[in-house]
Amino acid sequence: MCTSVQPVEWTADLKNQKYDGIVLVTRSHDTLPSELACLKAPLQDYSSVDSGLGEEVVVLKVPGLPGNRLVFASTGPLNRDYDDVRRFSDAAVNGIKRAMKAGMQRPLLVCPPHQDYKNSSMVAALGALHALYMPLEVREASVKPTKVCVLGLWASQEAEGRRLVELAEALESGRVACRDIGGSDPERMAAPRVVDYVQELFKDSPVTVEVVSDVKVLEKEFPCLAAVNRCAAGVPRHQARVIRLQYCGEGPVEKTLMLVGKGITYDTGGADIKAGGVMAGMHRDKCGAAAVAGFFQILAKLKPKHLKVIGSMAMVRNSVGSDCYVADELVVSRAGRRVRVGNTDAEGRMVMVDLLCEMKEKAVHETSPELFTIATLTGHAIRAMGPNYSIIMDNGPAHRNGNAAQWQKAGEKLGDVFEVSSIRREDYDFHKGKSEYEDILQSNNLPSTMTPRGHQTPAAFLIMAAGLDKHGVDSTAPLPFSHIDIAGSSGPFPGVPTGSPILAMATNYILSDSL
Repeated sequence: MCTSVQPVEWTADLKNQKYDGIVLVTRSHDTLPSELACLKAPLQDYSSVDSGLGEEVVVLKVPGLPGNRLVFASTGPLNRDYDDVRRFSDAAVNGIKRAMKAGMQRPLLVCPPHQDYKNSSMVAALGALHALYMPLEVREASVKPTKVCVLGLWASQEAEGRRLVELAEALESGRVACRDIGGSDPERMAAPRVVDYVQELFKDSPVTVEVVSDVKVLEKEFPCLAAVNRCAAGVPRHQARVIRLQYCGEGPVEKTLMLVGKGITYDTGGADIKAGGVMAGMHRDKCGAAAVAGFFQILAKLKPKHLKVIGSMAMVRNSVGSDCYVADELVVSRAGRRVRVGNTDAEGRMVMVDLLCEMKEKAVHETSPELFTIATLTGHAIRAMGPNYSIIMDNGPAHRNGNAAQWQKAGEKLGDVFEVSSIRREDYDFHKGKSEYEDILQSNNLPSTMTPRGHQTPAAFLIMAAGLDKHGVDSTAPLPFSHIDIAGSSGPFPGVPTGSPILAMATNYILSDSL
C-alpha cells in the first residue's frame, strides 16, 4: 500500500544530472542564498524582459542545470499580516504541476530556508508530494503507479537533507493512506474493503488491528451505529465494520490519545434523503476515519516513544431502503441515554457516539488520556470558517489544558490550519429532550447550514449521549475531549483529499521538539 509515494531523496548538488529539471520555490531571485547563486543570473535576465516573473510559474532554459530546465514558482509576498507557511506549499504544488507539464520525470525541488518560516522546505516538499499523489483506483489500473520516477529534495547539509526526506516520506505515507481511504469511491472503499486495506497497511508493523463485523455484536455494543447500519446490513459488501487500531511506543506511557473517526462510506442521507443533487461527493464522508488510519501510519513509520494511541474507525454506509432507520425512532445509546432521532442525515454523530462512550470507559484506566472525535460532520463548518480550515472544540477539561490552542499552534507549523470554536450552554440546551420520551434529541430537521451554531451543537450531543458530561470539570474524574470537524479542510470535490488534520496531529504529538 501507499505506493503513490515515489522515491524521495536529497542532494546538495544542483548540477546533478540524475535529475531532469529544477523546481525553485522562493519569494524572488533576490532572496537566494550564496549556495544557489548559479540560479540568480538566469532569473535576473528573465525579469529584465518580463516583470511578471513573480506572478506566474515560468520555465527557463538554463544550460548546465539538470535537463537544462529551471521552473520558477514564486511564493509571492510572505510578510503581510495574512501570509502564512502555506505560501510555500501552494508554490510547490504549482511548480511541480508545471514541471510535469514540461515533461519532467525526475524533478529536483529547491526551497531555500526562510528566516521567518523555519519549516518552509518541509512544507514545500509536502506540497510537491500532494501534487504527485495518484488516486488508488488509478494506481491499481496503471502499469506506472506514480506520476514521476523520483523526487529530489535539495538541502545544503547532509543531516538536514536526510531528516527532510525521512519526515516527508513518513508524513506523506500517512496522507496517502488517508487519501486512499477517504477519496476512493463507495465500492472500492466499502467497509469490508477498508478492512482489507488497513490490515495490509499495518501488516508487520507496530500497529495492531482488530475488526468487529458481527451484526449482533454491533447491535449490542454500539446501538446507535447499528441503527444507521440497519439498512446496509442487508447487503454483504456494504455491511458495517468497526476497526480498532492500537500503537504503544517504547518506554513508560506518558500520554494516551484515544481517537474516533467517522467513516461513512456513502451518505445518501437515509430516509431524510439528500435531494436536489447534493448527494454527489458523499463518498468523502469517511475522511475522519481515514485520518485516524493515516495518523497510525505515521506512528508506524516514526515510532514515537512514551506515546500510546487507541483508534476506532466507524465504517458504516448510510443507505436508504425498507429497513433504514427513520426520524422519530428512539435509540438507547451505549451510555444508557434515550436518543430521539431527529434527522437520519445526522448519522455521523450516531456512528461515533457509542465508540466515544467505549473510549470513555477505557480512558479511566489509561495514563493521561485525551479523547477525540474526527469527522466531516457539518456543512455549517464550511459556512462558518470557509473551505480550508479544520475546526476544533474542547470540553471543559480539554479547555483547561489549552488543547485547542495547542492544536492550532501546531497546525500553523506545516500549514494544516485550524480555527477554534467553543461549546456553549446553548449547545447543550439544543439537544435536551423535548418530551419525557427522550433524554436527548439527536438533531433538528434542518440542515446544519440553516441551524444556528450548527457545527458546535453536535459536539454537545456527543458529550451528552456518550456520558462524557459526567466527566467534566465538575467531576472527580475529568476527561479531556475535543471534537474536530474537518468538513472544510478534508479537500474539494471533485479533487483530491488533503489528509487533514494528520499533519497537525503529528506535529503536536510526535514532532513537537523537531519542528
